[in-house]
Amino acid sequence: MTKPAPTIRVQADPFHTEEEIGILAAGRKDIGALVTFTGLCRDENGRLSALELEHYPGMAEGEIRRIAEDAIERWPLTGLTIVHRFGKLEPGDQIVLVLAASSHREAAFSAASFLMDFLKTRAPFWKKEHLVDGTSGDWVSAADHDDDAARRW
Repeated sequence: MTKPAPTIRVQADPFHTEEEIGILAAGRKDIGALVTFTGLCRDENGRLSALELEHYPGMAEGEIRRIAEDAIERWPLTGLTIVHRFGKLEPGDQIVLVLAASSHREAAFSAASFLMDFLKTRAPFWKKEHLVDGTSGDWVSAADHDDDAARRW
């Protein structure tokens, strides 16, 4: 089986999930499962007005590509798309999209879960909170539970 070349994008603009699925699956008959994960900005119990994501162009894409290639080596994927946004995002806005395609669902689910665990811990994005009271919060530190999730792989 030929290993797929992952589609990786880091962008400020919102993505369109149905459009991304259409691009990945167009004319394909080898895809039996397509797992879609969309991460959204949450309001942190009403205290967050926005989350600002910064990245170092080139470095972020490169690390996401390494994570994607690791997933492609681990599971028999037939396609993979990862879109990660940057900029000032409000609660409810999309942050990340992962599309993992395979002949069978188990590989697609596992790969998508692996990808999110490693995007949360290894992708070089810095997050700053903007609070509803008009102040800027702290830069968000990595969460222990995210590191624990990544260690399972």
